[in-house]
Parts: sequence; structure tokens; C-alpha cells
Amino acid sequence: MGPRKGVPLGGVRKTPSTFRELTMADLAFVVTTIAVFALVVLVAKGVAKL
Repeated sequence: MGPRKGVPLGGVRKTPSTFRELTMADLAFVVTTIAVFALVVLVAKGVAKL
């Protein structure tokens, strides 16, 4: 049996607090990803100057 599409893992209902927590987790992931890419760009620019 494959995974069911469109059905959340915790069940059908979503509580607002759970949705908010997921949104904050997604936001933190995006911010962390952008920060990592910015750090890579800074390191690349520093290496290019050598």
C-alpha cells in the first residue's frame, strides 16, 4: 500500500495551534536555508579574492 495523498499524517482534522506550529517550522526552515546560502556566497566571494 502506498502513502495516501491529501490526508495529513495525524488525521483529518487540523487544530489552529498545530497549523501555526507547522507554519513556524516552515518559516524557520526557509530562514535557515537562506542563511546557509548567504554564508556559502560570502565564503565563495572570499575565496575568489585570494
